[in-house]
Amino acid sequence: MRTPRLVAASVAALLAASLVACAPALPATVVPGTEVTATWSGELTSLNALADPTPGNVDIAAAVRGRFGDRVDGEFVPDPSFGTVEILKDDPFTVRYDLAEPSWSDGVPLDAADLVLGWASSVGLLADDGAFVDAPTPPHVDEFARSIDVTFPAPTILWQAAVGAQVPAHVVGRIAFGLDDPMEAKQAVIRAVVDDDRPALSKIAKAWRDGFTIGDAGDLDPALAISSGPFLVESIERTDAGQSVVLTPNPGYRGTPTPQVARVVLAPGGDDPIAHVGDTFGVVQAAPTAADYPRVHELERRDTQVQTPNDGRVWSLALRSTGVFSSASARAAFLRMAPAGDMVDRGAGQWSSAYAKTTSMLALPGDRSYAVVAEDSGFAASIGTPADDAAIDRGAAGVAAGTAVCVLYDQASEFAAGAFAALREGAAEAGWTVTDCGSGDVAASLAQGGWDAVIDRTVVPQTPAQLVAQWGTGTTSAIAGAADPDRDALISQYAQTIDVYTARELLAQIEATIVRSAVVRPLATDPVLTLVAPGVTGVAVRNGSTAALTSGIAQWAVAR
Repeated sequence: MRTPRLVAASVAALLAASLVACAPALPATVVPGTEVTATWSGELTSLNALADPTPGNVDIAAAVRGRFGDRVDGEFVPDPSFGTVEILKDDPFTVRYDLAEPSWSDGVPLDAADLVLGWASSVGLLADDGAFVDAPTPPHVDEFARSIDVTFPAPTILWQAAVGAQVPAHVVGRIAFGLDDPMEAKQAVIRAVVDDDRPALSKIAKAWRDGFTIGDAGDLDPALAISSGPFLVESIERTDAGQSVVLTPNPGYRGTPTPQVARVVLAPGGDDPIAHVGDTFGVVQAAPTAADYPRVHELERRDTQVQTPNDGRVWSLALRSTGVFSSASARAAFLRMAPAGDMVDRGAGQWSSAYAKTTSMLALPGDRSYAVVAEDSGFAASIGTPADDAAIDRGAAGVAAGTAVCVLYDQASEFAAGAFAALREGAAEAGWTVTDCGSGDVAASLAQGGWDAVIDRTVVPQTPAQLVAQWGTGTTSAIAGAADPDRDALISQYAQTIDVYTARELLAQIEATIVRSAVVRPLATDPVLTLVAPGVTGVAVRNGSTAALTSGIAQWAVAR
């Protein structure tokens, strides 16, 4: 068994190694000399992922920022090594965010000032140079206990993750006010927020938004690159292929778990990363293609681990509520006719096991809410069960034989093209005429109109705001259909629910309104092919679109 070869160490790393005697000791779990390089398509543009939440910035934040917990399989999982979150009162709804004893990598403790700054960003006080209209009630600050108590205007389903310590307050205070003493800088931040000092808040907002930006040259200021998570950013390297980010363990991190690998490189994969699994790359992520299946299968036979988590999106067949599909009965008849299983199998080909079939637009298979949503949405009785005779079902809906349906899909996608072919064949047997409206730019074609149905991927919403954006009244989503006051009311109720079981039931009721509208039929999750080379262990990629690879980076290890 070979240890994967990784990119050469940078000059900066060698200089850092010469100073190791002066640096704090690394966590005992770190194995010296171990390295893993993973393919990465992101780019680090800011060390404040709240101000600039690009996928690349969020990926890095998952590795270099401690937090109260993570969303795993659709629900919040706490990290007590960082701190605790508890409800103090139901009316008014009050929550305590209490840090354990984490520290920033420069030795400055995380405390109430970092939480106050996190609260200020969460309620919008740091947007627009602090030019807010009404300041919310500030939190109660207990600096000795390193906690704050926040009173919300209403209960919120996001209470556990509503406040964090994602940005160092002492750095923001230094940038905003020129205060080099960390404690003075922290106090200045607390005073500005608690006293609603708008001129001071304007300076804080600018420092918070712009102070952590990475320049085009990729220059990294060590004073800004401090970490509260298991790793810290050691260097950024830019080549013609793209940007690489080098991560090394944070010596001051004492959370759970602590890192095991001494160096992680997130690097561009190049034209054919699968060809370099086990030498250049220890971890490779790619879209599954028919051409790659045989060699991936061969790699698996040679102990390469193959994972196919989903990317937080589902493939679906969505209908436009105009023209031939103006009536719900016509839409329901078409969706019942659609051979969903054949569409997935034809689209996926040999990768069929990687595309988890689904009946939900709001919960992913594997989510803790999925079984409840799938069972209670009414999908099987309404559009999930084929009619005894699809042609009679079509006629009963008032649709004449031979009616044309223009189906939009991505011509460059193997899955979409295969799913379209299966749909066209199934529709012909039922008296529908599916016409090929495939496009090289589905997003542009969606906006232009002229289509009746679309085979496409949709992000499964994770927050009430995302639910509103996709399915609420006034949405610009192409698949939402007509406004539904009942759905709006359910989303509002869901947003203010703090009981996890009630939340699952409400999500099922929201899904039921989508099923009744007969505007979309879920097909399957969209997988991300992840290859882990022999000798690399502990890589367990999460489902979802948010930091799926880097969230578990502290558990990566290399066999010696």
